[in-house]
Amino acid sequence: MIGIGSDHGGYDMKVKVIEYLKEKGIPYRDFGCDSKASVDYPVYGKAVAEAVASGECEKGIVICTTGIGISIAANKVPGVRCALCSEPLSAKMTRLHNDANVLALGGAMIGVNLALEIVETFLNTPFSEEEKHIRRVNMLEK
Repeated sequence: MIGIGSDHGGYDMKVKVIEYLKEKGIPYRDFGCDSKASVDYPVYGKAVAEAVASGECEKGIVICTTGIGISIAANKVPGVRCALCSEPLSAKMTRLHNDANVLALGGAMIGVNLALEIVETFLNTPFSEEEKHIRRVNMLEK
């Protein structure tokens, strides 16, 4: 299951990502927000991150206006490796090398088509399982 959450600045993109997940038959849980009314991004970044850290969700997607604040919020949760990506290569590399488990997107920074390509890359790229990357991810966890 994919956890997804946004603040008001990421709401429109979150709606499009949820449409994509539905179309692909990918189960998800929406942690809010539920409109474009102003809210505080740390609430939603933390909620998604905690669901990923607990194992309730396999991966997460968090979205705010720039993706920066909500990625910082998500990364405060132990066990979460959230990466802000603005193009597919970063999404691929953060999965391969960092085993990132949460993707952050900037709702005002990239278009929907690019965002969906990034989401698809992130969700479909496995961790490399190379010893050096396992060692480095373990170092991040300490």
